[in-house]
Amino acid sequence: MPNLLSQAKSNPLIMTNTDNQLNDATISIARVRSISLLIIAEIAAMSLWFVSAAILGDMAREAELSDGARAAMSAAVQGGFVIGAILSALTGLADRFEPRYVLSVFALLAAIANALLLVVTPGSLEAILLRGLTGAFLAGVYPVGMKIAVGWSQRHRGLLVGLLVGGLTLGSAAPHLLSYLGGADWRITVSAASILAIVAAIVILKTENGPYHRKQTRFEMTALTDAWTNVSIRRAYGGYLGHMWELYSMWAWIGLALAASFAYQIPQPEADNLAKLITFIVIGLGAISCPLAGYVADRVGKAELTIIAMAISGLCAILFALTFGGSIWLTIVIAIVWGIFIIPDSAQFSALVADYSDADKAGTLMTLQTALGFALTTVTVQLSPWVASKAGWPVLMALLALGPAFGIYAMWQLQRKYAH
Repeated sequence: MPNLLSQAKSNPLIMTNTDNQLNDATISIARVRSISLLIIAEIAAMSLWFVSAAILGDMAREAELSDGARAAMSAAVQGGFVIGAILSALTGLADRFEPRYVLSVFALLAAIANALLLVVTPGSLEAILLRGLTGAFLAGVYPVGMKIAVGWSQRHRGLLVGLLVGGLTLGSAAPHLLSYLGGADWRITVSAASILAIVAAIVILKTENGPYHRKQTRFEMTALTDAWTNVSIRRAYGGYLGHMWELYSMWAWIGLALAASFAYQIPQPEADNLAKLITFIVIGLGAISCPLAGYVADRVGKAELTIIAMAISGLCAILFALTFGGSIWLTIVIAIVWGIFIIPDSAQFSALVADYSDADKAGTLMTLQTALGFALTTVTVQLSPWVASKAGWPVLMALLALGPAFGIYAMWQLQRKYAH
């Protein structure tokens, strides 16, 4: 198939520096094709992320896993991602090298690391280290994917990054569906997720870079210092940190929280099985809300959209705590609404960073943003089961609402800056 974008770039009548020319049929076809393939690749590769959360219950029934091992299996992914993202930011990986090749190589490495879980002892140090490696390799998938996405438009970045994060969300939910379909054999889930990541490594090579893609010839430290000296970027980082305080603790432990809540009304085995299905729905619906929110954000404002999403998400955290152990259907409804609104603001924080960054630094600044966010989640995901065991799931869920409160404050300041 001919390279449509290369053809467009070779025609000076087609390519200019304005977004209006993106309506050109040739570029539009290339954009739709590349973004569609990018989303498929993100869904497939990011299915590796929550493998631990999806299989821990079944794995624990096969092997004795301590509470520390269970928490470490989930937190190791975040910790590995942070290390990988920091190294990526310090080397300017997303801005200096061909992003499609970077994403392909790291998706393949993540698939291999995940597959090796099949040959080590469940819950062992080796298994925890493999989950950490998987997270480190995924740092070459998610932020690099955002770099590719923002290169396709300036005016529609909210939608494009929303589509990408929607793919990440569906990929994050996939292990729960794989676990539900695979029954009690956790090895089926692990194998299927690795196969999907290999598919991602192949699919991404069929994409192209957009007309707004810019490459750094060498790494510049200002690509990192801008995160603090640029007030708008700093506030976007602040909103993202508040968002991340809540997001991954909810995603990582909502399955166990739902099972514990359902068990007040139905037998534990039934509660566990129902929780798997509902967890997939709760996380998976974010794949729909992300692009819809991106479409709205491009029209009403990205900061405004994040404030609305975080307000509803924080309220759901409190309502979940207040109704814990009660009506199963009420709990399901609250959890579903929470799942819809907890994720779509994530894309807009990244889009805001891209908006306020130089094009050749956007990849590095978005990578640093995710590194800081996931560094926070490493702590919150690890502490969450401890808080739940000491104070109960309702207290933990209520505490998650502190993140959106902080995020709203940061984004309110950003909104006010540009409202005058």
